[in-house]
This record gives sequence, structure tokens and C-alpha cells, in this order.
Amino acid sequence: MNKSVFRTGVIFTAGSFLIWGVSPLFWKLLADIDSVHILGYRIISSLCYTSFILILNKNIKWLAIFRNPKKGAFIILSSLLLCINWLTYVWAINQGYTIEVSLGYYINPLISIILGLIFMREKLSSLQWLAFGIACLGVLTLTVLSGRLPWISLVLAICFGIYGLLKKRIELSSMESLGAETLTALPIGIILLLLPHGITSQGINDTASLQYAVFPDTSIGLRLIMLILIGVITATPLYLFGRGARLLPLSTVGFIQFLGPTIQFILGYFVFGEYFPNRYFIAFAFIWLSLIVYIVSLNYKRI
Repeated sequence: MNKSVFRTGVIFTAGSFLIWGVSPLFWKLLADIDSVHILGYRIISSLCYTSFILILNKNIKWLAIFRNPKKGAFIILSSLLLCINWLTYVWAINQGYTIEVSLGYYINPLISIILGLIFMREKLSSLQWLAFGIACLGVLTLTVLSGRLPWISLVLAICFGIYGLLKKRIELSSMESLGAETLTALPIGIILLLLPHGITSQGINDTASLQYAVFPDTSIGLRLIMLILIGVITATPLYLFGRGARLLPLSTVGFIQFLGPTIQFILGYFVFGEYFPNRYFIAFAFIWLSLIVYIVSLNYKRI
């Protein structure tokens, strides 16, 4: 592979996971807005941002996907999964579960392996089976040590894994797919923003209104800028990943993608000071070991 092309691919791909990694810092700035309203604005802002870029590039072919009933159904399903993923992610970050979020994206590639086995009839190497087994052991260990199933991690991993599977069926670029998905989810976004009550960390807020949910204790101008940036924060890494992944081998992409959850873990542990007893490192050690085995399996597919 040409070194220049490889370098460009690494820059684009690493840039996407770097943004995904540090994005909890941005969502923390919006912690005073309930997660349901954030989801509504994320849908609408992402639709505006992606539509602007697509129209700027005179790309309207992605709208034709709705003429195909089968692919249209895939768009609806992927849109719902995206909404569940976004809501769970933002809620978890702002409730102090950034480390559990990172665990979800650590095990996501292994969920994708199993989905590929079931739905795409892909064959797993012995190393990939080993990686999946070690990851399951890690999740089981964390469940035993914490006394509860890490449901946030599993929801994020499974939703994003199925979402990735549907992407293969839809056959659109990242930006085109996001445009179609957010357009489909637009009614959900509008309904969420019109909800009269807010769901906060203290429970149901009976005095919450749309105006309060959007502009609490902050100037209107600054809050508008932050809400507009939601679309940028959402769509930009998808665009960078789409560009970079086409230029790199799967093994390289597989290695770079762990940059995101690693940064999230560091933020959760060192910056946000989230609860994480030392004994939990036993469970994460299994997860990290499974990822090493997984990366090795990408380079030695016959093993």
C-alpha cells in the first residue's frame, strides 16, 4: 500500500476515534439538560448538519433509498437502534458511567464477530473464538464483582453491533446513511423536544419546560452554539471514519478503534473520578486480553 494513502487513512481513522474518545467532555457540558431533550436535539441538529453537507456536494441520491421497501425498513430499524444508542450513551456519561460506556465499545467488535457468524455466515478462527470466550469471562467477572449485569455496556455494544450489521445491507456512505436515519427519526426528535416534563438525575421534573430544558442558567447564544455543535460532534467522526476505513486494512482499523474507549476509560477514571475499585481491573484485564487476541486473529486468520 502507498505510504501516503496509508498515512492519510490513519489520520482520518484516528481522528474519528479521538473525537469519539474525548466527546464525553462535551456531553458533560450539557449535563443540566435531560438526556431525552438532548436526544431530540441530536437528531435534529445531526439532520441539519448532514443534509447541509450532502446538499452542498449536490448529493441527493440517498433519498432514493426510501423507494426500496426492504432498504427503507433497514433504515427505520437502524434509526431506532441509533436513537437507543445515543440516549443510553449520553445518559450514562452524565450519570457517571463513562467507564461502563468504554467497556461497551471495547466489547463491540466481539459482538460484531458473533453477529457476522449468525447473520453473514462468516467463519470464525480459533483465535476469534478464544477472544470471544475471554471477553465473556470478563463480563461475567465484572457482573460477579459488581453484583449486577453491566447492562449499559451490553446495550451499547449490541445496539451498535446490530447497527453495523444493518449498514452492510443499506449500502450508503456514512454521511448518506446518517442523513437517512436522522430524517427517519425526525418525528421522534420533534416529539421529544415537545415533552412538557424533563427526566433529570433527581427524577421527573414537574416544572421543566422546553425553554428551561434548553437554556438553564446559560446565555441563549452560548447554549444555541452548543446545541448546534451536537450535530458536528455526531457527524464529523462518522465522516472521518468512513473516509479512513476505505484506505486501511481491516487489521489496522481494528487496532485504531480501541483508541476511543481507551480515552473514555481514562476520562472516567482520572478526570471524572468515577467509582472503580481496583478489583474491577481483573474484569477489564480479561477484556483487554481478548482484544489483543482479536487483533492477532486479524493478521493470522487461519489460526
